[in-house]
Amino acid sequence: MTKKHDVHIIGGGLAGSEAAWQLARRGYRVKLSEMRGSGEMTPAHQTDGLAELVCSNSFRSDDAQSNAVGLLHQEMRDLGSLIMSAAEVAKVPAGSALAVDRDLFSEIVTKELQNIGNIEIARERIDEIPTDIPVIVATGPLTATNLAHNIIAKTGEDRLAFFDAIAPIVYHDSIDMDIAWYASRWDKGEGKDYINCPMDETQYRAFHQGLMDSDKTEFKEWETNTPYFEGCMPIEVMASRGLDTLRFGPMKPVGLDNPKTGRWMHAVVQLRQDNKLGSLWNMVGFQTKMKHAAQVELFRTIPGLEKAEFARLGGLHRNTFIRSPILLDRQLRLKTAPHIRFAGQITGCEGYVESSAVGLMAGLMLAAELAGSEIPQPPTTTALGALLGHITGDAHADDYQPMNVNFGLFAPLEESCHKKQRKAAITSRARSDMAQWIQCHKISS
Repeated sequence: MTKKHDVHIIGGGLAGSEAAWQLARRGYRVKLSEMRGSGEMTPAHQTDGLAELVCSNSFRSDDAQSNAVGLLHQEMRDLGSLIMSAAEVAKVPAGSALAVDRDLFSEIVTKELQNIGNIEIARERIDEIPTDIPVIVATGPLTATNLAHNIIAKTGEDRLAFFDAIAPIVYHDSIDMDIAWYASRWDKGEGKDYINCPMDETQYRAFHQGLMDSDKTEFKEWETNTPYFEGCMPIEVMASRGLDTLRFGPMKPVGLDNPKTGRWMHAVVQLRQDNKLGSLWNMVGFQTKMKHAAQVELFRTIPGLEKAEFARLGGLHRNTFIRSPILLDRQLRLKTAPHIRFAGQITGCEGYVESSAVGLMAGLMLAAELAGSEIPQPPTTTALGALLGHITGDAHADDYQPMNVNFGLFAPLEESCHKKQRKAAITSRARSDMAQWIQCHKISS
């Protein structure tokens, strides 16, 4: 590619489109490569339109006062997001949620990028990441095989092209610690590395039967031949191998003395801290393809989780993402090749809005770099800052999994307040801190 471009963006989905917009409107010349329209197609897409929505048409809650994703909507609007402005024009009635006419939405995004003047939209498949120009890789969860192999070669981390079975995550303050207790197996570690929920034999048998009887997610046709990643075997698949399989696997009770009885239980569900703040805990070994309603109903039968609130429920789908917390710096740059940034779902964020938000920040950060300066990540008191912090170092890398934005990722409030006022206090602080960050770094909307 010649020097007529300042930036090469690979992938014309939500993240790539948003990144291109942020760069182009600041005067930079962008090449946006999208393989759809070149004769190539992913298994999930139906059109060659940019920013095509392949699943739901919903951007979820638009409530910026009490919902983390609604707050993220507002912060993106404050930063001149193309995705959010297109969604506003294409929106359809959906109560407090923001939903769109998906065809109109894609049409608006495509036309805006075509008309801005300094974006070349190239309908082509990219097999190797360029080395002579700044690049943003925003190819999403269905990255083409050749490019996926090139990413593996550059990162050394094979996290591509398998079924990604995701474990649920529970808010810490919804766990009943009068029933559950902190302990590591054989008292190893710091003593508070795990939260343990005990089960007697009757409870375990009922739970096992519930797993066997639960509604499961059906695979899409293009997913049926993708093998499970053995390290993320769904819990119901393990349960189908025998009544006691789980008791010798993720629910084994050995080495865990129940402080209330002084004895081992018949089975134990363990939760492991998922973020540095200690506000989110994942259910160890509970990757699942159960439908969401079935998960909530069954998992609330676990002693100590009767009132559990979930930051994320389990899921199972073919996915492509990198281990961002160890591979990317705080500017979304690949540490081993800083001219490459990653954005969107390939970084391990989950959801339309989150993907767009990471694309937006990748574009802003690269624009600042091209201008000879640097924009730091927003503070972790904001939705954008909390999401980016999780992706770029605050999550545990060893078991890193895709994540939606949620209040558990935010920096804790300095002052205590009643649980009912907590969300309002978090969003109020976020709005103030985001406004200050925008003003400090002179970012135009």
